[in-house]
Amino acid sequence: MYLRRYFCSQTAAGHRRRYERPVKQVIKSNFSETLAEIKESIFSSDFVAVSLQKTGGYSAPWQKCLPIDTEETAYLKAKRAAERFQILQFSVCPFSVKASKLIANPYNFQLFPRHEVKVGMPSYSFSCQSSSLTSMALEGFDFNACIYNGISYMSRAQETAAKVQTGSVLLNGGSLLSTSAFSVADVIFSERIKTRVKNWMNGCNNQHKTEDYLISSLRKLVERCENYGSRPSLTIDVCSERQVQLTSEALKEFVNIVLVRPPAKTGVEAIQVVLTSSEEDKNLLVKEIQDLEDEQRRLVSGFREVIDLISTSQRPVVVHNSLNDFTFVHSKFLAPLPPTTNEFASSLLSVFPHILDVNHLMKELGLFNKMNNLSSAISYLNRRFSASMDMEVSYEAEVTDCVNVHGHSVMKVCQLFVNLCSILKISLEIPEGGHTQLPALLQRSSNIFCSSDVRDPYNDDVRIWTGKSRTVSLKNLVFLWGFRKGMSTQDLKDALCNSHDVFSEEFDVKMVDRACAIVVFWTPGFSKKFLGIMDSGELFSSKLENMVFEGLKAADYETYGRVCNSAMWKPDLAECLAQATDETEVFSGAKTQQEQSVICWNNDEMINLDEL
Repeated sequence: MYLRRYFCSQTAAGHRRRYERPVKQVIKSNFSETLAEIKESIFSSDFVAVSLQKTGGYSAPWQKCLPIDTEETAYLKAKRAAERFQILQFSVCPFSVKASKLIANPYNFQLFPRHEVKVGMPSYSFSCQSSSLTSMALEGFDFNACIYNGISYMSRAQETAAKVQTGSVLLNGGSLLSTSAFSVADVIFSERIKTRVKNWMNGCNNQHKTEDYLISSLRKLVERCENYGSRPSLTIDVCSERQVQLTSEALKEFVNIVLVRPPAKTGVEAIQVVLTSSEEDKNLLVKEIQDLEDEQRRLVSGFREVIDLISTSQRPVVVHNSLNDFTFVHSKFLAPLPPTTNEFASSLLSVFPHILDVNHLMKELGLFNKMNNLSSAISYLNRRFSASMDMEVSYEAEVTDCVNVHGHSVMKVCQLFVNLCSILKISLEIPEGGHTQLPALLQRSSNIFCSSDVRDPYNDDVRIWTGKSRTVSLKNLVFLWGFRKGMSTQDLKDALCNSHDVFSEEFDVKMVDRACAIVVFWTPGFSKKFLGIMDSGELFSSKLENMVFEGLKAADYETYGRVCNSAMWKPDLAECLAQATDETEVFSGAKTQQEQSVICWNNDEMINLDEL
């Protein structure tokens, strides 16, 4: 395989050349031929990096994952985004580090959900965020090509639901039922099936005898005899999965028959018993059915074949925002997202046992210089630590074809991950068969999906913290809204300062959006006292009383949690909090659960209103 070498330094010239790195573009027309190629790449590599391009992420600033979010509220926000928006590009890059060289095999798949198989599934629908589409358009993304030639897919759950409608399924061998588990009804059912099939086979073998055409037709109609292709077959109706197992068990002694489970019609389950003429004919039929099953499975699963390859390989998956990316992966390719983060993690890790997020790995360095995106983070590390490394890309492409190449972000994820491991002295040269035994530091940083420092994926952010974070209890947080329009963080803090005894001690104020702020009381009990004052109306201060008269409102963190777990996602958080405060009943679907009790507060990590 041809290898093209690139240096990963992020000089000005290197930055201009980043789009020239060849990434294989995969659409519907070349998807089948690419499957075998990427399978070899995945199983011959030590890690797999992924990066997603979506139609959006959130509709308002407060709806993205913020430092004030607990694991549960961060997951609820990511879950909502994954259920509303769509993946249009999915980049996959199997890679290894050999002799201090990063060997990468990048692929970029264009996806578009469509009904390749007409099985009555609900129509796909999704939202689009104009800023995300604009960003893709500026990169030269061809939306027409995506719609007409994008690769379709079906999740595992959807495929399971659709299987009974999409084609015949081969029933190989007997069931796993123990004879000791048979009831009297089971024995009677099994014996009736045996007798019926034996009589039918005798009838098929005696077809050379002269028989009146009408009698022959009536006999076939009564016995439900028909042909499976050119072979005779008998249809047996079944009422349950257990009867399927009993039938398979009862007929395993008949050597020249093949059992097929045809598509269900009008809700009626059945088994077709197909009679073959010899062992050779039986093997030929089995192969034909298996080939049809494989073809149907490829048609139904589509791009999920790649997801299944990554899962089967058990290779560690490297991402730059595990929570946001893998809620999309779970929703689109596995099954509907569960209601809680613990259920989500359990379900996801059964498919991908090792997920490594470069955001969490960055924290191991203890650096506090803020980076705006992947490129600047790589450049910073290269300058400060001399962390550049040769990259070899095993895909040949003309430079002119790569001017607007898509999928380059997945190569930057590989690059940043390798640079971080190099600085942290983590060896990435995995021994043969050692992919399940990660180095201790990587093991400690793996499978962390939700934390208070989850970044916004659409700004391509990978940040190194500035200042020092402090742990704050959720009980000490209060949401404020209804203050004068246009007030800045400092204006609001100045207005609150010394307006009451609770604001005479240390406290912090940060804006969540333009109309809502969060106050941190560093003195225990002051938040509860302030909320009590707001509820009772006993303000004892003309300054605070004037603010309340102008419309100042307050709510605790529990109210914010109910908002995140409800359907009232309005553009302004203040409206949501006001509605949640007025509710007299618990939101439908909300569950009492153990909530994270503290977050890490950082003065620099709230929304900068100048960037909105």
